[in-house]
Order: sequence, then C-alpha cells, then structure tokens
Amino acid sequence: MNRKLIRTTLAEVREREDRDTSGRRGAPDPNRKRVPPEQTHAESFYYKKQMDNKTQMILVLQDGEILRGNIEWYDRNCIKLHREEGPNLLVLKHNIKYLYKDESMERVESASEEPPEETAE
Repeated sequence: MNRKLIRTTLAEVREREDRDTSGRRGAPDPNRKRVPPEQTHAESFYYKKQMDNKTQMILVLQDGEILRGNIEWYDRNCIKLHREEGPNLLVLKHNIKYLYKDESMERVESASEEPPEETAE
C-alpha cells in the first residue's frame, strides 16, 4: 500500500488567510479585545481640576501620616502641596498611599456662602 503525503502549498495558506479576514490581509480579528492605551490622561485631568478649583485635599502617605492642603502643581514624580498651617511640601508620588478631597472644608465653605435664614416674627 502506497500512501501519499498531502501538504498544503504556500499559495493555499495565503488564500485561506485572505478568506478568513474577508479579503483584508493582516486585519485584526474583530472578536479579539483591543489593547488599552498606555496613557489615558485621567490623572492629569483630575489634578488640573483640583488645582483650578483650589480644592482642599488630604494625602495619606505610606507610613500613615496625613497631609492637608491644595495641590499647587504636579509632574510625573511629585506633587507640590500648598498648606496654610505649615510649610509647603514637595511629596513624591510613590510615597502617597491615596488622596481624596477634604469634605469637611467643602461643608464649611458651602455653609459660609449661604445667606442666613430670616425668621418671620
């Protein structure tokens, strides 16, 4: 019994590839998830918004120390924190555990902006 080895040619492989991608050679698979962009600029947007509004922020450092103040400026590696009760600080970002808005300061500011209620006698 003599068996014949069946091997596809390079032309057949290319033809099959073209057929699978609907005539677009090298086109990405529509079912495959796209790789997310490396830079979303969300961090820059957040810092810029807080700087423009002069929002009081609370920074919690890796060692548990809490810092309060406004973000004056930032770059890739650090944040400059403007503080009323102490000297301004340059904080390296890798030392920050997390940061958030100081809600107590927002409540005080909003209460002082509201006119006092008049009582009818």
